[in-house]
Formats: sequence, C-alpha cells, structure tokens
Amino acid sequence: MADRLPSQIGKYPIIRELGRGATSRVYLGRDPFADREVAIKVVRPEVGVDPAVQKRFNKSFLNEAALIGRLMHPHIIQIFDADVTDDYSYIAMEYAPGETLEERCSVSRLLPMNDVVETAFKCSLALEYASRQGVIHRDIKPANILRGENDEIKISDFGAAQFESGEQTVMQGMGSPAYMSPEQVLEKPLDHQTDIYSLGVVMYQLLTGRLPFLASNRASLVYQITNIEPVSPTVHRADLPEALEKLVLRAMAKDLSDRFRSWSEFSRELAQSYRHLELPTDTITDTVKYEAINKIPFFADLSEIETWEIVRISTWHRHPAGKDITTEGEVGESFYLIVEGEAEVKKAGKVVDKLGPNDCFGELLYFEKMRPPRNTTITSSSDLTLIKIKAHALQESTDALQKQFNKSFLRILVSRLAEVNDRRPLPT
Repeated sequence: MADRLPSQIGKYPIIRELGRGATSRVYLGRDPFADREVAIKVVRPEVGVDPAVQKRFNKSFLNEAALIGRLMHPHIIQIFDADVTDDYSYIAMEYAPGETLEERCSVSRLLPMNDVVETAFKCSLALEYASRQGVIHRDIKPANILRGENDEIKISDFGAAQFESGEQTVMQGMGSPAYMSPEQVLEKPLDHQTDIYSLGVVMYQLLTGRLPFLASNRASLVYQITNIEPVSPTVHRADLPEALEKLVLRAMAKDLSDRFRSWSEFSRELAQSYRHLELPTDTITDTVKYEAINKIPFFADLSEIETWEIVRISTWHRHPAGKDITTEGEVGESFYLIVEGEAEVKKAGKVVDKLGPNDCFGELLYFEKMRPPRNTTITSSSDLTLIKIKAHALQESTDALQKQFNKSFLRILVSRLAEVNDRRPLPT
C-alpha cells in the first residue's frame, strides 16, 4: 500500500492520517451513513506471505473483529466495521480525539499521581468487562490507551497484534515486549492476569517516566522479565506513597499467586490508594522544584529531561533551626544539597565548618558500594530547605544524569582541594 494518502477506504472517505506502525496505518475517515468521524486502521499483508497463510489470517481477522465489536464499554474503543480486500484489511472504529498515554511517559510530562490512579482504575473496569466476555487484550501499553476530552480514557487495539500477524507466535506477534508478562514471553497459556501485569508496567512508567526493565536486545529483556525483580518505583520517584508502590509491584509479580488474582481485587486496591493521595498543604510543587533546580549552580548544564528526572528521584524537606540532618556515626543512604538556609558541620561536638545555599554533603555515598558511617553531624543553623537524593536512586538513574552529577561532584572536589591548599602555609 503506497505511502500517499488514500482518498477512500471501503465506504469511508479519508480526511487525514492519524498514525502508523510497522505494518499498519491509522486514518481519520468519515462514515457518510452514520454521519460521524471514524478511525480506520489499515493492515497490509506481509510481503511474500503464503496465500494459504494469508487466507487463514483474513478469516481470523474478520472473526476476531466481530468478537471485539461486541464489546460495548465506555472505556473501550468501539469497532463498527471490518473488511478484507486483496490489498489490505481494515477496521473502522470509534474516533476518540486526544493523546495516547505514550505522550505522558516522559519525566517532564508525567500526570499527577491521582490522575494515574484514576486512569488505571478506568482501565481495570474496562479490562474486567472484556475478560468476562472471554477477551484478553494481550497488548496493554501506553500507546493503546487514549486520553481524550475531560480526561476520558479509552482502550484501543484489542487483539491488534494477532490481527496484524495471523498465525505467528506470541513472541513474534502478540504484545509489546517491554510490557509483556513473564508467562507471555515464555509463550504459556494466558488469562486476565497477563493484562494485570501489563497495566502494572504502564502504571510504573506513568508514575516514574521509566520502564522497569531496559535492555539492548530482546533476549536480555526476556531474561529480566522472567528472572529479575524490578527496581522499586520509589527509586525513580521518591514521593511515591508506600501503598501505591506496593500496588504496582504486586501487579507486576512474576508468580501468579503473588499477583492480583482478579480485576475486582486490583480495582479495590486502586480505589483505596486514591483516598490517600491528598497532598499536605506545605508540599513543594513540582513546578517550584523545577524552577529552583534551574537556578542552582550545582545543576548547571542540565537538559530539561534531566531536570525533571531530578524532580522525580528527589525529596524536598524543610527543617527549622537546630535540627540534626545527619548524625556522626550513622550509616546513611542519601546525600543532600542546600537550596535555602545555612547549616553547621560538627565533629565530636565542635563546629568545624559552615554550609550555605548550593553546598552539598554526604555525596561520597554515591561512590561507595559499602555504606560507610558518617564522620560528621550536620545541623541546621537557620530554617533550611534541602534536596535529598538516595545514592541508590542516582545509581539507577539515566547515564546522562549520572554524567552531569559526576561533573558537579568533580567541580566540588577541585574546589575543596583548592581551599585546603589555600589554608596551607607557604614553604620557606
């Protein structure tokens, strides 16, 4: 099928292209009989495919389109029509203007936590309905979840992978590897719990801007999905409530007996977590954090994405004067940077140094595999606003952000060495 815009597909005049994948195109069309706009997904046959295989694909395509077309739910894109021609197959479905959740997976564009929970809740209701009709989606991912006007949520592409690849295997045709459950990548029989896992991965990404597993090739990704426990989402987003952290990790449990057994159980937990997402009145907003980071010399040369990543992995704290921030002898896991205020550095009870805005302390934890005890106590000498980052969170951050931190730490080290040299008496 040529790349130029077709004038008509089936009975539907085409207005414009909406998107494309490896083997498909999605167009905005017009249904002249129902007088409405429709989205039309066109699937091209694979080059050189055996005619017998293509015939089986065409039959499966129409049968599954008819099955999915019977799904009538406010959070599921409705299918109106489907047909097969010699050149292509197409599905005409409800057009839902808006954006896919793929647009909200960047650390700079994350949805508020309560919106993520509400979105997952609506998806769980839709997927529970589908499973009662005997339909397992098998390809839940941000690109297949639409967010429209008034934050309306619609799930699209039920069974799309099988439509596109006919008799191929699960690994080749059904699901997107990064969102697939362990049982799916191992080509085991699937039920609704595979969709629960995938929705858990989607929540992880919407909350943190990161996927739980990243790899340079499919074999490595499959190994991680089946054998490695994901890093807690709180590592990438420090302000994530514990209840929400546990919910996401349970949805992604590798053992089916540890995962949510039913959609109703999953939905109940989501509703419960939603009730606890009210923010305290003194919370520092993400916008304020972002603007403050841009003004701090320590974070010079950061890109917009890296700045948002710091917002996600850090927690911000306000302390009154006289508060011990770290204590000599304790084993710490975090380092700090002063945004506003001053602090004293004490050793054996004596003040040995003073710190102010843009100074950091505890950063050696980032370079140490074994957490050494702190050798000083840091006490606020005025009202203090601090950025707190766990060393492990930074070690799990993107390479680009770690490189920027390494440069900043090196500048600090050079500055401190220069100060030490300035204090030394000149040789005579």
